[in-house]
Amino acid sequence: MAAEATNIDSAAGTGAAGATGDGAGAPAVVTADGTTRPIIGALSPSRAGDFMTCPLLYRFRVIDQLPERPAPAAVRGTLVHAVLERLYDLPAAGRTPAAARELLLPEWRRLLEEEPAYAGLFAHDAEREAWLEQAAAMLDRYFRMEDPRRLEPAQRELYVEAVLDSGLLLRGYIDRLDVAPNGDIRVVDYKTGSAPGPEFEAKALFQMKFYALVLWRLRGVVPRMLQLMYLGNGEVLRYSPDEDDLRATERKIHALWQAIERAVRTKQWHARRSRLCDWCDHQALCPMFGGTPPPVPDRAPADMLRSRRAATDEI
Repeated sequence: MAAEATNIDSAAGTGAAGATGDGAGAPAVVTADGTTRPIIGALSPSRAGDFMTCPLLYRFRVIDQLPERPAPAAVRGTLVHAVLERLYDLPAAGRTPAAARELLLPEWRRLLEEEPAYAGLFAHDAEREAWLEQAAAMLDRYFRMEDPRRLEPAQRELYVEAVLDSGLLLRGYIDRLDVAPNGDIRVVDYKTGSAPGPEFEAKALFQMKFYALVLWRLRGVVPRMLQLMYLGNGEVLRYSPDEDDLRATERKIHALWQAIERAVRTKQWHARRSRLCDWCDHQALCPMFGGTPPPVPDRAPADMLRSRRAATDEI
């Protein structure tokens, strides 16, 4: 079950603590026994989901790094996540629906300062106000799903990463980590969409099992509970994983990475049509819509070891 917590630096020469480069700039990690292990690439739940949804979408986001217009639903997800994170900065007794609503506008202004392009999401003030009210309604719904006054999260917006024996770096952001007095861990993820139907539950749980695998590798403990909270309709999806679950998840991740490496070698990034195509920014470049993708850049996924949480992760 060997894996390493890492701090990756892809620059040539010695990088951050626990990481090094090999002269050619290839990132690596120094393991506990002093061995230098090359990092073959990095994968997050969101980008893994992109490839499973449509390999061409993964290519456009990771290899080409094509810009995407901010989508109101995705940015609303970012805003709601930010408010829920700030909510737990308040004393327990002050975590009320009214307090959450009071945090909404300050957090929206902060997001605008960080991403001025968000100001162009709305054609007029009334449209923006309706969008903010939708976010407020999701926050109200959250309080009907659980009582934050009775919770003290161990960590929030937690960045985690671990390197598997193969050299594949797994990473991601966990919305909330709850730890019981007996050490049991609950992984909580907020979704601002509605809960999927039974046929799509496995895909939703893959993200949570991904996080559980990383935590297992880091802490040696399998999380007791994985909890997806769908603020769009108030449903909660819970799952208790075991070691067999997480070993199966690791095998699936390895198979997925092998498929990505094969696409890199062959330059074959197939488009896959789904209902998500309706929201894709890249239809003009997609063969499914009569488009032609640009030439594949001379760049591999292993070159993209640094990332930050994107609005596309938040829905």
